[in-house]
Order: sequence, then structure tokens, then C-alpha cells
Amino acid sequence: MLKKLIISFLRIFNSVLFAGFFYIFWMAIAITAFKSGYGKIIMGLLWIIAPFATAAGFTIGIGLFDFAVKRSRQNFFNIYKWPLVGCIIGAALVFPFGPMLIVFGMFGLGTLSVILREVKSGRYRQTSVS
Repeated sequence: MLKKLIISFLRIFNSVLFAGFFYIFWMAIAITAFKSGYGKIIMGLLWIIAPFATAAGFTIGIGLFDFAVKRSRQNFFNIYKWPLVGCIIGAALVFPFGPMLIVFGMFGLGTLSVILREVKSGRYRQTSVS
């Protein structure tokens, strides 16, 4: 049980780490576009893309961890749907307070969704021995 918890913690940590990389990459593109004076349509599209890019980071972090430890591999989209929902809801909740604050909503609810995915996967069910 402890080993399963440690592996899940490391999987979640790696997921958050890669989500951070993807968000920083998105932010570099967005800041460059904002400073270049692109139109409002491009800037709007960049804000819409942020949760999708961050969720991809969460997903790739899990996938790479599983690949590194030679665990069973899942389809990208089977993993992606969990952090995507968390990132979209987090961004939508925080966006009215300021677009640059979406990072907090995306990381908070994105991480929570990855944790829920780990719990739902059933890795923690203990079998009782009678």
C-alpha cells in the first residue's frame, strides 16, 4: 500500500511538473504575441488554448512517468480528459478576476483532477484476508 501511494505521489508530482513546463511554454508564446500587438482574436485564442496546453502537460507527465517505470501505458485521451476538465473549470472560475490568474485555477483543479483519477483507478483498494 505504501509503495502504491509513493508511486502515485511521484506520478502526480511529475504530472504537475510537466504541466508547469507546458504552461511556461504557452506563457512565452502568449507574452510574445501580446507584446507584438496581435489582434484581439489571436489573444482570445491564446487564452482559450491555455487550459488545453496545461492539461496536455499534466497528461504527458503521467505518460512519461509510466513509460519510465515500465508500467502499463494508457491512451493519451483516456488520461487527458481528467486534467482537461479540471483545467477548463479552474480557468473559467478564475478568469473573471483577471486572465493572468488562470494559472492558479488550472493548477489547483488540474492537480485535483489528477488526484481524483488516481483514486478512481482503484490502486488503493485493500483486499481483506479472512
